[in-house]
Amino acid sequence: MVGLEEQQEIGYTVSPTRIAFFSLPSGRVVHEQPIAVSPASTMTAIARSSGKEDRLGLGTEDGRVVPLAIDFTSAYESGQRVISPSASVGSPFQIDPTGKAIRRLVYQFSDAGTGAVALTETGRVWYVRNSGGSPVDLTANVSSTVTALVLDTRNETLSVGTADGRLFHFDVREASRPVLTGTSSIAPAGVAITSLAYLIGDRSLVVGTAAGEVSVWMPVRVSAESDRTHLRLIHRLASHPAEVTAISPSQRDKGFLTGDSSGNLYMHYSTSERTLLRFPGGDAIQAAWFAPKANGAIVLDRSGQVRTYSIQNPHPEITFATLFQPVWYEGYDKPEQVWQSSSGGDDFEPKFGLTPLIFGTLKGTMYALLLAVPLAVLAAVYTSMFMHPDLRAWIKPIIEIMAALPTVVLGFLAGLWMAPLLQRIFPAVLVMMVVVPAAVIAAAVLWQLVPRSMRVNLHAGVEALVLVPVLIAAVAVCLSLNGQIESLLFGSNYKGWLADVFGVRYDQRNALVVGFTMGFAIIPIIFSISEEALSNVPRNLIAGSLALGATNWQTLSRLVFVSASPGIFSALMIGFGRAVGETMIVLMATGNTPIMDWSMFDGFRTLSANIAVEIPEAPHGGTLYRILFFAALLLFAMTFLLNTVAEVIRQRLRNKYSQF
Repeated sequence: MVGLEEQQEIGYTVSPTRIAFFSLPSGRVVHEQPIAVSPASTMTAIARSSGKEDRLGLGTEDGRVVPLAIDFTSAYESGQRVISPSASVGSPFQIDPTGKAIRRLVYQFSDAGTGAVALTETGRVWYVRNSGGSPVDLTANVSSTVTALVLDTRNETLSVGTADGRLFHFDVREASRPVLTGTSSIAPAGVAITSLAYLIGDRSLVVGTAAGEVSVWMPVRVSAESDRTHLRLIHRLASHPAEVTAISPSQRDKGFLTGDSSGNLYMHYSTSERTLLRFPGGDAIQAAWFAPKANGAIVLDRSGQVRTYSIQNPHPEITFATLFQPVWYEGYDKPEQVWQSSSGGDDFEPKFGLTPLIFGTLKGTMYALLLAVPLAVLAAVYTSMFMHPDLRAWIKPIIEIMAALPTVVLGFLAGLWMAPLLQRIFPAVLVMMVVVPAAVIAAAVLWQLVPRSMRVNLHAGVEALVLVPVLIAAVAVCLSLNGQIESLLFGSNYKGWLADVFGVRYDQRNALVVGFTMGFAIIPIIFSISEEALSNVPRNLIAGSLALGATNWQTLSRLVFVSASPGIFSALMIGFGRAVGETMIVLMATGNTPIMDWSMFDGFRTLSANIAVEIPEAPHGGTLYRILFFAALLLFAMTFLLNTVAEVIRQRLRNKYSQF
């Protein structure tokens, strides 16, 4: 057995009679201590607990387990750090009542208690919880030769690997009555399982076989409706050319080392399903140990030679596939595209999928443009072509002033005022989408019935003022009938109706709120540019069209709109870019949930909002920090590409219609 302290200054080796601590820079032994296992027996097996502390279990030839604690203390002498190693032997406990020699041992030391599993020279498997507990014989439950053992850190699940490639799973939460919960076929028939280890968190099980295969398995639910799970192959890593003899998981992430009987040492990362490093072989590897900070490794081979490695691998979980493609994460039933950068536990598996953020950016932009484009462009058409000049002189500056409103204020109002309000009056808002256009059309029809003698006294273009009381009345009627509308159309509970009929849930901060608020923010931009483009169409062309007998609508659709199309297209693209880059509104009004769902009743998270949320907490130079800068670059690339395409199209439209 070998190991390293956290700073990689002191390493150690454990032999049947002693433990030797040596300096890694010089290779010199700095401390040596005998191991007094028992006067009448010697050590025949050794196992390391998978916790962060150096806790070992020593198996003896008389069927006992001896705890061994290794500690490192740091002190400063004359400004220099001095690390002092020590080892202490605990009270041994009997695991095999018959006193047979232990050939393979698994030992777990944690706050939940001490657990040990032993394979003796007679082929029997014994399990015991805590010192002084009663050992339990599991041999009768295993129908093949045992070749590997693994126990999780919580002393809840025990897995036994066999020579025929099967795993036997035991529930050992009740130490006195372990229960066989199932078996799994891991390797082809006749291929033995030679090494087993849990990755940090005890969810992913790494399996090494006699054929050199390395794979990662996880419990996955049998179906979405069932809580039962079965072990399933999730990742298959690069195979060794010989039998896998050692597996050492990282204590920091989902990486691990594997060694084989030809002396080859591989470094893998489970989440990205990559084999990162391959160190060439020598003698068969007996033990390997990943440094506590995952920045080094130490290996002991069969000849007794110790090799150490310094590893620089700061971002093993990141590839283009993990950023943009579905990844099968721990605890998920299938590969998913997920963004979840942090959590409260040390065993958390970071999820850096950018696809939900790109999706959220496009979703927010789409809902904003659905509201803004028709209103802004049609308002620009009416203002430029039909509105009285005196009224236009007031309306246009007012709309342009809207662009000066800080988006943080709009986001604040949307999140704290508009979202709760919309949740209360949603049935009325839904009916408004039908009632308000119908009221406008009805008012237009009735306007035609007004005697011409009365209409000629009004300035052209001021008839829009007549619509103001109509719109106010239509909105007021819908709001006053909100409760009745909900009772009539949605059975008095529109949220329940949405869930029952469409299977969607209404979140208070959703895409609909963002559509209204961000649409309000980009309307002035689209309106101003579109109105300028329409107003810049030469008036002599318009007058000539009207003089030739064309109506106002024919002139607008066949002449003015065509001539102004490059400018209108530019307005739409600038509005699109404005919506893509919006931060504060989507940050405060969406719930900031990185989910992929087109429903208007769900929230989302955008690239820009994600950067604003995550960057204050991202460690400088870390993986998250770099991904956020990459996300910013991606956002810039999206807008740059969009603007480039828009400019090319605008130039073509301009050249095509320059004849006008």
